Amino acid sequence: MNRRAAVLAAVTLAAALTPTAAAQPVSADDGARVVAETRVDERTIDLRVESPALGATAPVRLLVPQGWEPGAGRSWPVLWLLHGCCEPADYESWTRFTDVAAFTADQPVLVVMPSGGAIGMYSDWWNWGLSDRPDWREFHMVELWQILQRGYGAGDRAAIAGLSMGGYGALEYATRFPGRFGAVASYSAAPNVLAPGLPEVTQLNLISQGFPVWGLLWGDPWLNRARWRDHNPYDKVDLLRGARLYISAGDGARGPLDDAGKPIVPGLLESVALTNSRGFADKLRRSGIPATTDFYTPGTHSWPYWERALRRSWPVLADGLGI
Repeated sequence: MNRRAAVLAAVTLAAALTPTAAAQPVSADDGARVVAETRVDERTIDLRVESPALGATAPVRLLVPQGWEPGAGRSWPVLWLLHGCCEPADYESWTRFTDVAAFTADQPVLVVMPSGGAIGMYSDWWNWGLSDRPDWREFHMVELWQILQRGYGAGDRAAIAGLSMGGYGALEYATRFPGRFGAVASYSAAPNVLAPGLPEVTQLNLISQGFPVWGLLWGDPWLNRARWRDHNPYDKVDLLRGARLYISAGDGARGPLDDAGKPIVPGLLESVALTNSRGFADKLRRSGIPATTDFYTPGTHSWPYWERALRRSWPVLADGLGI
Protein backbone atom coordinates (compact mmCIF):
# COMPACT_ATOMS: atom_id res chain seq x y z
CA MET A 1 0.00 0.00 0.00
CA ASN A 2 1.45 3.38 -0.99
CA ARG A 3 1.56 6.31 1.39
CA ARG A 4 -1.42 8.09 -0.14
CA ALA A 5 -3.58 5.00 0.07
CA ALA A 6 -2.49 4.37 3.65
CA VAL A 7 -3.34 7.92 4.70
CA LEU A 8 -6.73 7.69 2.98
CA ALA A 9 -7.49 4.41 4.73
CA ALA A 10 -6.54 5.87 8.11
CA VAL A 11 -8.70 8.95 7.57
CA THR A 12 -11.64 6.79 6.48
CA LEU A 13 -11.34 4.57 9.58
CA ALA A 14 -11.04 7.57 11.89
CA ALA A 15 -14.14 9.12 10.36
CA ALA A 16 -16.09 5.90 10.78
CA LEU A 17 -15.22 5.74 14.48
CA THR A 18 -15.89 9.40 15.23
CA PRO A 19 -19.17 9.96 17.08
CA THR A 20 -21.62 12.07 15.11
CA ALA A 21 -25.06 13.40 15.83
CA ALA A 22 -27.75 11.02 14.61
CA ALA A 23 -28.74 11.94 11.05
CA GLN A 24 -32.42 11.92 12.01
CA PRO A 25 -32.63 12.43 15.78
CA VAL A 26 -34.76 9.72 17.36
CA SER A 27 -36.57 10.43 20.60
CA ALA A 28 -38.88 8.83 23.15
CA ASP A 29 -42.11 10.25 24.50
CA ASP A 30 -40.39 11.87 27.48
CA GLY A 31 -37.71 13.52 25.35
CA ALA A 32 -34.97 10.90 25.68
CA ARG A 33 -32.99 11.06 22.47
CA VAL A 34 -29.98 9.80 20.61
CA VAL A 35 -27.34 12.52 20.73
CA ALA A 36 -24.50 10.60 19.06
CA GLU A 37 -24.17 7.57 16.83
CA THR A 38 -20.92 5.80 15.97
CA ARG A 39 -20.59 3.10 13.32
CA VAL A 40 -17.87 0.93 14.85
CA ASP A 41 -17.86 -1.65 12.06
CA GLU A 42 -20.24 -3.16 9.54
CA ARG A 43 -22.57 -4.58 12.18
CA THR A 44 -21.70 -2.63 15.34
CA ILE A 45 -23.33 0.72 16.14
CA ASP A 46 -22.81 2.62 19.39
CA LEU A 47 -25.43 5.09 20.53
CA ARG A 48 -25.27 7.73 23.21
CA VAL A 49 -28.69 8.45 24.63
CA GLU A 50 -29.67 11.49 26.66
CA SER A 51 -32.05 10.11 29.27
CA PRO A 52 -34.41 12.03 31.57
CA ALA A 53 -34.89 8.80 33.54
CA LEU A 54 -31.18 8.75 34.38
CA GLY A 55 -30.58 12.48 34.43
CA ALA A 56 -27.53 11.73 32.29
CA THR A 57 -26.43 10.24 28.99
CA ALA A 58 -25.71 6.55 28.64
CA PRO A 59 -24.18 4.36 25.91
CA VAL A 60 -25.85 1.48 24.08
CA ARG A 61 -24.24 -0.98 21.67
CA LEU A 62 -26.19 -2.57 18.82
CA LEU A 63 -25.33 -5.54 16.63
CA VAL A 64 -27.46 -5.18 13.53
CA PRO A 65 -28.50 -8.13 11.35
CA GLN A 66 -27.60 -8.69 7.73
CA GLY A 67 -29.70 -6.47 5.51
CA TRP A 68 -30.30 -3.89 8.23
CA GLU A 69 -30.42 -0.32 6.99
CA PRO A 70 -31.53 2.79 8.88
CA GLY A 71 -35.00 3.90 7.91
CA ALA A 72 -35.57 0.87 5.70
CA GLY A 73 -39.02 0.29 7.15
CA ARG A 74 -38.29 -3.32 8.14
CA SER A 75 -38.41 -4.56 11.72
CA TRP A 76 -36.45 -7.33 13.42
CA PRO A 77 -36.78 -9.48 16.54
CA VAL A 78 -34.71 -8.04 19.39
CA LEU A 79 -32.34 -9.84 21.74
CA TRP A 80 -31.39 -7.83 24.82
CA LEU A 81 -28.10 -8.84 26.48
CA LEU A 82 -27.45 -7.38 29.94
CA HIS A 83 -24.04 -7.13 31.60
CA GLY A 84 -23.09 -7.82 35.21
CA CYS A 85 -22.07 -5.78 38.19
CA CYS A 86 -18.93 -3.70 38.36
CA GLU A 87 -17.99 -4.48 34.77
CA PRO A 88 -15.51 -1.88 33.48
CA ALA A 89 -16.37 -2.68 29.86
CA ASP A 90 -20.07 -2.13 30.61
CA TYR A 91 -22.07 -2.00 27.35
CA GLU A 92 -19.07 -3.28 25.37
CA SER A 93 -18.54 -6.35 27.52
CA TRP A 94 -20.58 -8.89 25.55
CA THR A 95 -18.74 -8.07 22.33
CA ARG A 96 -15.36 -7.73 24.06
CA PHE A 97 -15.40 -10.98 26.03
CA THR A 98 -17.56 -13.32 23.93
CA ASP A 99 -18.06 -14.31 20.31
CA VAL A 100 -21.61 -12.94 20.25
CA ALA A 101 -20.90 -10.94 17.07
CA ALA A 102 -19.77 -14.01 15.14
CA PHE A 103 -22.40 -16.22 16.75
CA THR A 104 -25.29 -13.97 15.68
CA ALA A 105 -23.83 -12.99 12.29
CA ASP A 106 -26.28 -15.15 10.35
CA GLN A 107 -29.26 -14.62 12.68
CA PRO A 108 -32.11 -12.26 11.73
CA VAL A 109 -32.02 -10.49 15.08
CA LEU A 110 -31.12 -7.04 16.39
CA VAL A 111 -28.89 -7.46 19.47
CA VAL A 112 -29.12 -4.67 22.06
CA MET A 113 -26.46 -4.28 24.78
CA PRO A 114 -27.21 -1.22 26.94
CA SER A 115 -25.21 0.22 29.78
CA GLY A 116 -26.76 -0.65 33.12
CA GLY A 117 -24.37 1.33 35.27
CA ALA A 118 -21.64 -0.19 37.42
CA ILE A 119 -24.25 -1.43 39.87
CA GLY A 120 -27.52 0.02 38.61
CA MET A 121 -29.33 -3.25 39.43
CA TYR A 122 -31.63 -2.68 36.43
CA SER A 123 -33.92 -0.86 38.79
CA ASP A 124 -35.60 2.36 39.82
CA TRP A 125 -33.61 3.67 42.78
CA TRP A 126 -35.59 4.88 45.77
CA ASN A 127 -32.98 7.10 47.49
CA TRP A 128 -35.21 7.20 50.56
CA GLY A 129 -37.79 9.13 48.58
CA LEU A 130 -35.45 12.09 47.93
CA SER A 131 -34.83 11.38 44.23
CA ASP A 132 -36.20 9.07 41.56
CA ARG A 133 -32.93 8.89 39.63
CA PRO A 134 -31.41 6.83 38.29
CA ASP A 135 -34.28 4.79 36.93
CA TRP A 136 -32.58 2.16 34.81
CA ARG A 137 -35.82 0.29 34.17
CA GLU A 138 -37.46 3.38 32.70
CA PHE A 139 -34.38 4.07 30.60
CA HIS A 140 -34.22 0.55 29.14
CA MET A 141 -37.81 -0.57 28.98
CA VAL A 142 -39.52 2.70 28.00
CA GLU A 143 -37.09 5.29 26.63
CA LEU A 144 -34.67 3.01 24.81
CA TRP A 145 -37.45 0.63 23.77
CA GLN A 146 -39.28 3.47 22.02
CA ILE A 147 -36.10 4.81 20.42
CA LEU A 148 -35.18 1.40 19.02
CA GLN A 149 -38.64 0.82 17.59
CA ARG A 150 -38.86 4.29 16.08
CA GLY A 151 -35.41 4.57 14.58
CA TYR A 152 -33.53 1.29 14.56
CA GLY A 153 -35.84 -1.40 13.27
CA ALA A 154 -36.77 -3.08 16.56
CA GLY A 155 -39.84 -5.25 16.22
CA ASP A 156 -42.37 -6.51 18.74
CA ARG A 157 -40.78 -9.95 19.27
CA ALA A 158 -38.12 -9.87 21.97
CA ALA A 159 -36.02 -12.04 24.26
CA ILE A 160 -33.73 -11.02 27.10
CA ALA A 161 -30.68 -12.61 28.73
CA GLY A 162 -28.07 -11.51 31.21
CA LEU A 163 -25.25 -12.62 33.48
CA SER A 164 -24.94 -12.14 37.24
CA MET A 165 -26.58 -8.75 37.95
CA GLY A 166 -27.83 -8.83 34.36
CA GLY A 167 -29.45 -12.23 34.88
CA TYR A 168 -31.36 -10.73 37.78
CA GLY A 169 -32.23 -7.79 35.51
CA ALA A 170 -33.55 -10.05 32.77
CA LEU A 171 -35.93 -11.79 35.17
CA GLU A 172 -36.90 -8.54 36.91
CA TYR A 173 -37.75 -6.84 33.61
CA ALA A 174 -39.75 -9.86 32.48
CA THR A 175 -41.85 -9.71 35.65
CA ARG A 176 -42.39 -5.96 35.19
CA PHE A 177 -43.59 -6.39 31.63
CA PRO A 178 -45.39 -9.74 31.44
CA GLY A 179 -45.67 -10.99 27.88
CA ARG A 180 -43.10 -8.57 26.46
CA PHE A 181 -40.34 -11.17 26.25
CA GLY A 182 -40.91 -14.51 24.55
CA ALA A 183 -37.85 -15.93 26.29
CA VAL A 184 -35.76 -15.04 29.33
CA ALA A 185 -32.32 -16.42 30.23
CA SER A 186 -30.43 -15.94 33.49
CA TYR A 187 -26.77 -16.92 33.80
CA SER A 188 -25.04 -17.08 37.23
CA ALA A 189 -27.56 -14.76 38.85
CA ALA A 190 -29.33 -14.42 42.20
CA PRO A 191 -33.05 -14.24 41.32
CA ASN A 192 -33.96 -14.22 45.01
CA VAL A 193 -32.51 -10.98 46.38
CA LEU A 194 -34.06 -11.70 49.79
CA ALA A 195 -32.27 -15.02 50.30
CA PRO A 196 -30.29 -15.09 53.56
CA GLY A 197 -27.24 -12.85 53.27
CA LEU A 198 -28.11 -11.40 49.87
CA PRO A 199 -29.37 -7.98 51.11
CA GLU A 200 -26.10 -7.50 52.98
CA VAL A 201 -24.04 -8.59 49.96
CA THR A 202 -25.99 -6.18 47.77
CA GLN A 203 -25.31 -3.32 50.17
CA LEU A 204 -21.60 -4.18 50.37
CA ASN A 205 -21.43 -4.12 46.58
CA LEU A 206 -23.08 -0.70 46.57
CA ILE A 207 -20.55 0.57 49.10
CA SER A 208 -17.68 -0.77 46.99
CA GLN A 209 -19.02 1.22 44.04
CA GLY A 210 -19.24 4.49 45.96
CA PHE A 211 -22.78 4.39 47.42
CA PRO A 212 -22.15 4.23 51.20
CA VAL A 213 -25.61 5.29 52.41
CA TRP A 214 -27.62 2.27 53.53
CA GLY A 215 -30.80 1.59 51.59
CA LEU A 216 -30.37 3.91 48.60
CA LEU A 217 -31.52 1.20 46.22
CA TRP A 218 -34.77 -0.14 47.73
CA GLY A 219 -34.57 0.98 51.33
CA ASP A 220 -33.87 -1.22 54.33
CA PRO A 221 -34.59 -4.91 53.60
CA TRP A 222 -36.62 -5.23 56.81
CA LEU A 223 -38.20 -1.80 57.29
CA ASN A 224 -39.01 -1.60 53.58
CA ARG A 225 -39.69 -5.29 52.99
CA ALA A 226 -42.57 -4.69 50.58
CA ARG A 227 -40.31 -2.62 48.32
CA TRP A 228 -37.69 -5.38 48.27
CA ARG A 229 -40.33 -7.98 47.45
CA ASP A 230 -41.59 -5.76 44.66
CA HIS A 231 -38.10 -5.99 43.13
CA ASN A 232 -37.62 -9.70 43.82
CA PRO A 233 -38.28 -12.08 40.87
CA TYR A 234 -38.54 -14.97 43.34
CA ASP A 235 -41.68 -13.38 44.81
CA LYS A 236 -43.19 -12.76 41.35
CA VAL A 237 -42.71 -16.03 39.46
CA ASP A 238 -46.36 -16.15 38.37
CA LEU A 239 -45.67 -13.14 36.15
CA LEU A 240 -43.23 -15.28 34.14
CA ARG A 241 -45.90 -17.70 32.95
CA GLY A 242 -45.89 -18.08 29.20
CA ALA A 243 -42.25 -17.06 28.70
CA ARG A 244 -39.64 -19.64 27.79
CA LEU A 245 -37.16 -19.70 30.66
CA TYR A 246 -33.52 -20.74 30.92
CA ILE A 247 -31.66 -20.72 34.25
CA SER A 248 -27.99 -21.68 34.62
CA ALA A 249 -25.11 -21.45 37.09
CA GLY A 250 -21.94 -23.34 38.06
CA ASP A 251 -20.46 -24.51 41.33
CA GLY A 252 -17.52 -22.06 41.45
CA ALA A 253 -14.76 -24.65 41.02
CA ARG A 254 -12.08 -24.13 38.39
CA GLY A 255 -13.21 -25.85 35.23
CA PRO A 256 -12.24 -26.65 31.66
CA LEU A 257 -12.88 -23.12 30.37
CA ASP A 258 -10.65 -21.40 32.94
CA ASP A 259 -7.11 -20.32 32.13
CA ALA A 260 -4.87 -22.38 34.40
CA GLY A 261 -2.42 -19.50 34.67
CA LYS A 262 -4.89 -16.89 35.86
CA PRO A 263 -6.63 -16.44 39.21
CA ILE A 264 -10.36 -17.02 39.24
CA VAL A 265 -13.16 -14.98 40.74
CA PRO A 266 -13.77 -16.35 44.26
CA GLY A 267 -15.72 -19.57 43.92
CA LEU A 268 -18.14 -18.50 46.65
CA LEU A 269 -19.72 -15.98 44.27
CA GLU A 270 -20.70 -18.59 41.70
CA SER A 271 -21.65 -21.19 44.29
CA VAL A 272 -24.05 -18.66 45.85
CA ALA A 273 -25.51 -18.04 42.39
CA LEU A 274 -25.93 -21.79 41.97
CA THR A 275 -27.76 -22.22 45.28
CA ASN A 276 -29.92 -19.17 44.62
CA SER A 277 -30.73 -20.20 41.05
CA ARG A 278 -31.59 -23.75 42.14
CA GLY A 279 -34.00 -22.34 44.69
CA PHE A 280 -35.58 -20.17 42.04
CA ALA A 281 -35.92 -23.12 39.65
CA ASP A 282 -37.50 -25.16 42.45
CA LYS A 283 -40.10 -22.45 43.00
CA LEU A 284 -40.83 -22.33 39.28
CA ARG A 285 -41.38 -26.09 39.32
CA ARG A 286 -43.64 -25.92 42.39
CA SER A 287 -45.63 -23.20 40.63
CA GLY A 288 -46.06 -25.31 37.51
CA ILE A 289 -43.91 -22.99 35.36
CA PRO A 290 -41.60 -24.89 32.98
CA ALA A 291 -37.96 -23.88 32.67
CA THR A 292 -34.81 -25.27 31.10
CA THR A 293 -31.98 -25.47 33.65
CA ASP A 294 -28.24 -26.02 33.35
CA PHE A 295 -26.56 -26.37 36.72
CA TYR A 296 -23.04 -27.47 35.93
CA THR A 297 -19.91 -28.55 37.69
CA PRO A 298 -17.19 -27.38 37.55
CA GLY A 299 -17.49 -23.77 36.40
CA THR A 300 -16.60 -20.29 37.62
CA HIS A 301 -18.11 -16.81 37.60
CA SER A 302 -16.44 -15.81 34.36
CA TRP A 303 -17.00 -14.92 30.72
CA PRO A 304 -16.05 -18.23 29.07
CA TYR A 305 -18.95 -19.90 30.89
CA TRP A 306 -21.37 -17.10 30.00
CA GLU A 307 -20.37 -17.33 26.36
CA ARG A 308 -21.13 -21.04 26.54
CA ALA A 309 -24.38 -20.32 28.38
CA LEU A 310 -25.54 -18.04 25.56
CA ARG A 311 -24.90 -20.79 23.05
CA ARG A 312 -26.59 -23.45 25.16
CA SER A 313 -29.62 -21.23 25.77
CA TRP A 314 -29.91 -20.17 22.14
CA PRO A 315 -32.63 -22.72 21.21
CA VAL A 316 -34.78 -21.30 24.02
CA LEU A 317 -34.06 -17.68 23.08
CA ALA A 318 -34.54 -18.29 19.35
CA ASP A 319 -37.85 -20.00 20.01
CA GLY A 320 -38.99 -16.99 22.03
CA LEU A 321 -37.87 -14.70 19.23
CA GLY A 322 -39.74 -16.69 16.63
CA ILE A 323 -36.66 -17.32 14.49
